[in-house]
Amino acid sequence: MSESVHTVMTLPTARRSGCPFGPPAELLDARGHGPISRCIHPGGAPGWLITGYDLVRAVLADPRFSSRKELINVGGDFVIPPAPPGEFLLMDDPQHRRYRKPLMGKFTVRRMRLLTERVEQITADCLDAMEKAGPPTDLVTAFAKPIPSIVICELLGVPYEDRGSFQEQIDAFMGGETSDEDLMAAYTAVQDYLAELVVAKRAHPTDDVLSDLTDSDLTDEELRGVGLILLAAGFDTTANMLALGTFALLRHPAQLAALRTEPALADRAVEELLRYLSVAKTFMRTALEDVEVGGLTIEAGTTVVLSYNTANRDPERFADPHVLDLQRQNGGHLAFGHGVHQCLGQQLARVEMRVAFPALFSRFPTLRLAVPAEEVVLRPETADIYGVRSLPVTWDV
Repeated sequence: MSESVHTVMTLPTARRSGCPFGPPAELLDARGHGPISRCIHPGGAPGWLITGYDLVRAVLADPRFSSRKELINVGGDFVIPPAPPGEFLLMDDPQHRRYRKPLMGKFTVRRMRLLTERVEQITADCLDAMEKAGPPTDLVTAFAKPIPSIVICELLGVPYEDRGSFQEQIDAFMGGETSDEDLMAAYTAVQDYLAELVVAKRAHPTDDVLSDLTDSDLTDEELRGVGLILLAAGFDTTANMLALGTFALLRHPAQLAALRTEPALADRAVEELLRYLSVAKTFMRTALEDVEVGGLTIEAGTTVVLSYNTANRDPERFADPHVLDLQRQNGGHLAFGHGVHQCLGQQLARVEMRVAFPALFSRFPTLRLAVPAEEVVLRPETADIYGVRSLPVTWDV
């Protein structure tokens, strides 16, 4: 590849009008120029934007690229502190491995499948409540949020009566719609609560992940950070996949009809929705040394932006990538990342979605939007996880 490469002056965020499920047009344009482009970070620092599937996957697997928060270089006056203890997503090995290793046995495929019956019961309870209340309803608050919220709170040992406040605080610091002051207040409130919960688990352990971790060498402060990562990731990503996935299926009636007539299609449907929607949109990595990527040299200290949503719609990897096709055979999407930081809770998310989508459309076969599609309120692109803020739906009684 020559040094004459496409340059993106500002990292695009706005999605195309009428295209709530696809990446911003500028990102797709950048991918059209090649899998890697130059970019300018918000503070003026030069960087790279990687939009191609193969190169995104390669960088995620390359230990010469760091996840460390404090190494992110966007220029200007931005001084980014290291990740707090326990928040291992923004760390490298061996620190990352130290936090992740005690958790790996808690989220195996087998353990998560054993949770299926409980997920089915939680889902049925939500659907019962929807049916009893009658249409219309906001699917986000009635269905998409409660299911993963209850599941992750039970796994961590968070008391049921505290679940509602957790939802509000996590929405506040991950939803991209609060001031910096309110964001920090919500973040601090969750940290303070988890600090108290860790002390309680040490004194009176119960049958949950957080109690189990009190037997490890992790300090209270570290356990608080681990709990925060698990709680936020286990709730917010799946909630937005359930809501945005339902929106996408309602906008693709032929695909929804296929799912309704073939319940066994659920596994493949979940993988395709993960690829098609890519709610975790972008991640950053910083080069620890000069690294050649796609025939270009990324200099040490340079931060690259990895665009998951364009990688998952790369025409060199997926045929007709902008088409939602629940029968699609070739998986291998990057919705859960790749390499040592690949999402720890991906099997839990899969179980929740495999149960929830078929159950929803089986219980309410006439489910449909209660407002025109263009009036569905989406999360802003500044949110860490993309999705819908509200999804009004109705059905025949």
